[in-house]
Amino acid sequence: MKNFLYLISFVVLLLQTGTDENSFVAENVQYAADKYQKLIKAADSTKNRFPRTCNEAGDLLSTDMYDWTSGFFPGSLWYLYEATKDTSFQTAAIKWTDYLEPLKTFKDHHDLGFMMYNSFGNAFRITGDERYKSIVVESARSLSSRFSPVTGSIKSWNSFKSWGGEGVYTFPVIIDNLMNLELLFFASNHTGDSSFRKMAVSHALQTMKNHVRKDYSSFHVVCYNPQTGKVEARETGQGYANNSTWSRGQAWGIYGFTMCYRETRDPRFLKTALGMANYFIAQINKQEDKIPFWDFNANEKGYEPGKNSYANKVSIKYRDASAAAIAASALLELSRFADKKQAALYVENAKELLHLLSGGIYRSDDVKTGNFLLGKSVGSIPHKVEINVPLVYADYYFIEAMMRYQTLLKENKTNPD
Repeated sequence: MKNFLYLISFVVLLLQTGTDENSFVAENVQYAADKYQKLIKAADSTKNRFPRTCNEAGDLLSTDMYDWTSGFFPGSLWYLYEATKDTSFQTAAIKWTDYLEPLKTFKDHHDLGFMMYNSFGNAFRITGDERYKSIVVESARSLSSRFSPVTGSIKSWNSFKSWGGEGVYTFPVIIDNLMNLELLFFASNHTGDSSFRKMAVSHALQTMKNHVRKDYSSFHVVCYNPQTGKVEARETGQGYANNSTWSRGQAWGIYGFTMCYRETRDPRFLKTALGMANYFIAQINKQEDKIPFWDFNANEKGYEPGKNSYANKVSIKYRDASAAAIAASALLELSRFADKKQAALYVENAKELLHLLSGGIYRSDDVKTGNFLLGKSVGSIPHKVEINVPLVYADYYFIEAMMRYQTLLKENKTNPD
């Protein structure tokens, strides 16, 4: 009976994805295009610095190319060019993407996927320009230099110090690192060099084994002994407590394991993506507003921040629009690989997240939000940075989710069965 009801709800959902939902997507794409035309002008005045957030007055705060977020702005411009066919976005995307080319040999941290795949990867996908492909492949070679056959993983940060002050680790791996594996899969697919794929699969399997708990919640940071490969600690960097579940980390996990399944068709990755998605959905359905709290266990009994974490001083349970946007995009892709019952659940929740983000307190209509699309994201409460502000990566995944939703709507119209 339950399966029948889910099937009925899925059919109803598809019927609802008609004119109203297409108009909803079109309005949001136009909104994004209008805002980003203004953001381009602001960025052009910064001497090649990349938009990241804004201050309380709405003034743009930007970064140099070496920041992990540098690829999101050009990536968003490519998406907007793809969505609108407005060549001014293409011109800006080319300009801001090319600024990042020196990073193809960068090896100082693991975020080359965010920096180079979102920019040059999208550029190649949309234009087919072989120059972009060669830059992505070289970037993958640089990223692969951080892989250790001892740990079976790609090193994230160069070191990590516990918020409790009790440990300093030299081989930390964060769950976010799953997102960078797409760079390696791309390189393997386009060169025939299987070593890239082997590294990506190894890293994903280690993440599945050591970051994901039995209930499919997740640790943020796993610290390995670089000589033995053994796990030395499981902690948090940006979450509330070592044993809590940082909502953006959970969203990274859903997205990353879904991508790994798409690239490998390994059922272990699908099982993990489904489990992490179901956990995420169960948590947001406990809330009156489904935009997730920045950490699902913040301020709850049994969870204690490290003594040096600013989370000790924060009593407000802030929500994180960036986690919602990442999860919405991930759930829409995951729905393609799930059975009908699960697909209905994922599309329904992604749709609800997008509608919530598109209005009310989350939409960044105010002049004090620096022409970003979304407000109310959280960078890192433990570090006391970017609390309840717009963030460029929230915008990127919001635009991506809208485009994935638009594709789903078109497919349902063409193939209603």
